[in-house]
Amino acid sequence: MPLKELAERRAILHRKSDPQTIVKHALDDVQLGKVAMVSSFGAESVVLLHMISQTAPDTPILFIDTEMLFPETLQYQKDVAEELGLTNVQVVKPSREKLLEQDVDGILHTIDPDACCALRKTQPLEDALEGYDAWITGRKRYQSGSRAELPVYEKSGRKIKINPLADWNAAKLVAYIEEHNLPKHPLVARGFQSLGCAPCTTKTKPGEDPRAGRWRGQDKSECGIHIVDGKVVRQRNAA
Repeated sequence: MPLKELAERRAILHRKSDPQTIVKHALDDVQLGKVAMVSSFGAESVVLLHMISQTAPDTPILFIDTEMLFPETLQYQKDVAEELGLTNVQVVKPSREKLLEQDVDGILHTIDPDACCALRKTQPLEDALEGYDAWITGRKRYQSGSRAELPVYEKSGRKIKINPLADWNAAKLVAYIEEHNLPKHPLVARGFQSLGCAPCTTKTKPGEDPRAGRWRGQDKSECGIHIVDGKVVRQRNAA
């Protein structure tokens, strides 16, 4: 079955399913093939990570360490994996050789942030996903204008992408975290609603789009990991 048709059929099938059901079915769906989860271990990541831990704690979880993340994020990744019993977290890093060739001084993000994201995040993840047919993400429609029409299942290049939390809002996420007494990212209490690399992430002000602190002041709202039919679609951060 063509990937686009498969994604559309699954989107219809799960149009009223809760995230836990979507996760369980995705991991059991033989037509999807081999499935991994990609997690930033960021501000809201613990919700989906907990759902995975309750369904299949040995699910491959790909964590991209760009080598520019906040120290708090690196520690949080270890703490959450241990607390939730996640046994297959795979830390993915950029190629040492390519870093020496393209960003030996670590300042590429100030000159060409798109190239920096490609070097440190997009390409390493593409390489890590090579052995998988589908992947689960934590993206949500409420996060920014560019994600407002986010489907639960979508074709992305040569793979299927699954977004179990697509229709959840901030209130639902907070309620879930509180209900299950899940560990919170330490930077959330300091005003960070969306977390990425330290040099390109700032705090958000009350009422701002949750991703307003990512690449603030730049015509950029995505790192490039989330693509449509193999092409990066960039939009301005929502006002």
